[in-house]
Amino acid sequence: MAEINQNMTAGSVEEGEDENSEDSNLQLELSVFRAQWMSELRPGSGIKTRLSKSAELRKTQELVREEKARELFLKAVEEEQNGAVYEAIKYYKSAMQLVPDIEFKINYSRSPDPDRVGGSYLEQNKNDGEIDDLLAYLQHQLTVEHSSQKICQPEVETSQVHISALPLEVLMYIFRWVVSSDLDMRALEQLSLVCRGFYICARDPEIWRSACLRVWGRSCTKLLPFTSWRNMFLERPRVRFDGVYISKTSYIRQGEESLDGFYRAWHQVDYYRYLRFFPDGQVMMLTTPEEPLATVPRLRSKNARMDSIMIGHYRLSQDTDNQTKVYVVVSKRKDEKAPEYQRSRFCRRYPVPESERSFHVGLQLSSWGRQRFNKLVWIHHSCHITYRSTGETVITAFDLDKMYTPLYFARVKSYTAFSERPL
Repeated sequence: MAEINQNMTAGSVEEGEDENSEDSNLQLELSVFRAQWMSELRPGSGIKTRLSKSAELRKTQELVREEKARELFLKAVEEEQNGAVYEAIKYYKSAMQLVPDIEFKINYSRSPDPDRVGGSYLEQNKNDGEIDDLLAYLQHQLTVEHSSQKICQPEVETSQVHISALPLEVLMYIFRWVVSSDLDMRALEQLSLVCRGFYICARDPEIWRSACLRVWGRSCTKLLPFTSWRNMFLERPRVRFDGVYISKTSYIRQGEESLDGFYRAWHQVDYYRYLRFFPDGQVMMLTTPEEPLATVPRLRSKNARMDSIMIGHYRLSQDTDNQTKVYVVVSKRKDEKAPEYQRSRFCRRYPVPESERSFHVGLQLSSWGRQRFNKLVWIHHSCHITYRSTGETVITAFDLDKMYTPLYFARVKSYTAFSERPL
């Protein structure tokens, strides 16, 4: 009997505990339901909840789409490296359809361009301390290995006279011919890759000082805050001479209406602006509808035979806002033949009053992309007409609208292929 009573007591205790747990669960569910019900009764709470859920869902979908596009793009890169170009194009197209700018969201290393050997000095500048240490190290090596004063030694024995037999003064004069009056510093950097001796000659301070004087004139007499003349030439803003600045402008023009009035044609007009700078301060400006492939070779020399070319001078100016600006003044070449009086039996014709017309242009120099000093933005454009008879000057300023697109630099190898004069 005692055992039966104990079992009954234990059973009643367990039943009481189950009832208490069920009551607590019921109370918890009831409190959750009340809180949800009160939140739904509040004005705007349901809308905010739905908006937040939709925003989270949209963000999740974008992440999934970007991850899929990333996988397709990396797969395309792998196929392209393996030589499967057609398969790579398919993967590229699929990735671009998912995320159009997926290329800029992926960090991948590109192989160096072999055509840019020796040209990295324009985009990536080494630390001056490392350059000085390397220069001193190479000079010490040459002094230890070769007791003679020769800057280099032939790699293999030859019966012909080696360039190392030339005196150092003659060798430096050859280097100045390499740079030439066009300031082809890229060729000098390529020449420094030949050997240690050529590297030392290419770092000669006098060559870089002469180049700085050609670009900035008397304004670069002080070396500070730069550590060397080479560092000044690489870091200080300047226009580039081994190519041409080009801009393309396009607009839609309404044509004439047809005879029957059924339709009216629309024309797309494209034209280009070209700016070619020279180290001696001269500049050429050309506006033409011809494409760069046909126009750029004609701008190689300052004596180009084109009636529409305007020639003038330019100057660099750095204002208080640390922005480098280029001011250009150009005009058409003067005609060699002077106007003549025309007499006839019935009337006497006098020439049109002589006037001089020049265009004043203001441009802001900046860098864009990986290259340096390769972008010119319009800040001013005006026309100055001076009448010789009265001395009066009429200035007409043009509004800078969307027709004045920025000019971007394009390097032209043929401009520095030949040297006319040494530096």
